[in-house]
Amino acid sequence: MDNIIYTLAVNAIPLLLAITLHEAAHGYVARMFGDRTAEMLGRITLNPLKHIDMVGTLIVPAITLAIGGFVFGWAKPVPVNTSALRNPKRDMIWVAAAGPLSNFIMAIGWAILLKVSDSSALDAIAQAGISWNVGLMVLNLLPILPLDGGRILAGLLPGPLSYKYSRLEPYGLYIVLGLSIAQLLGPILFPLYKIVFSALRALVGI
Repeated sequence: MDNIIYTLAVNAIPLLLAITLHEAAHGYVARMFGDRTAEMLGRITLNPLKHIDMVGTLIVPAITLAIGGFVFGWAKPVPVNTSALRNPKRDMIWVAAAGPLSNFIMAIGWAILLKVSDSSALDAIAQAGISWNVGLMVLNLLPILPLDGGRILAGLLPGPLSYKYSRLEPYGLYIVLGLSIAQLLGPILFPLYKIVFSALRALVGI
């Protein structure tokens, strides 16, 4: 019981911040490019309750953690009205990239805290912050719709190819979930995780 309480105490704040700022960043950048949908629905907020999805944020991560695969989950997607964007195809690239970029910036912040901290409790929280943010970043950059990497790829592909690729979106989460259950997601993502973590170490000097 003590271990469970300790794990929750260490991971709760970093995880909630990682999810909340990731989703709010999508809405903020969408507003920058002309779409105010997320703002009108109150999704550009630091209130984690606005972004938590019961299945994706709680149930699926618990299942993937219990079976020993790469922990996988998702927050409630921020709604984006592409027709309201000034240049929908181009602007969606930036809207999609905003989430992973926010996680990278947060990972840098946690790494700086880890470097200057002289508290073992803060060190543990900072390490959790780095892990969650780097993990969310590399997961979301997979080129599979509806993940952010898939939306970036759809925006970069020429029109006809982008349209054909976008038709795969209804199957994307099943593909990622299947990879996680089959314990194939970890081997794909861990090398990318190590690359990003090495970049953080070089950048911050931890």
